[in-house]
Amino acid sequence: MKKRAKAARPGARARTAAPRPAQRAQAGGADAKKMALLVAEAGLDKKATEIEIIDVTGKVDYADYLVLMTGNSDRHVAAIAEAVDSSLAKQGYRSISIEGLPRGEWVLIDFVDVVVHVFQERSRALYDLDGLWMDARRVEVPQAHGGRV
Repeated sequence: MKKRAKAARPGARARTAAPRPAQRAQAGGADAKKMALLVAEAGLDKKATEIEIIDVTGKVDYADYLVLMTGNSDRHVAAIAEAVDSSLAKQGYRSISIEGLPRGEWVLIDFVDVVVHVFQERSRALYDLDGLWMDARRVEVPQAHGGRV
């Protein structure tokens, strides 16, 4: 009896991905920081607020940077996430996974070295990743890109 392939969740974007350790070698320090700044810029272009870039290098094995930002509705969160993914794709960075896009409460975009979290205000407060990583170093978002709004 053959196993049936698992059906994809509605709205999920399935992508074939190589094992994570091989992918982690693709970017590295300076390039990952550049990606995080590009994410922040793309978010600001769509009027995301409370943008934080958190340096988690050496603290976790799944990313070097986390970028957190807030949108004010499910449509706004989805628009921010889609703009971030599209903007980085134009720069040659492809996400390996996007989760939560259909609901728009909390969207996670995995660029391997940079993981992006786009929240609605209540979800951001509930999951409190800012508090979880309060001791981690923050990367300044240059004022040319708007800084923390």
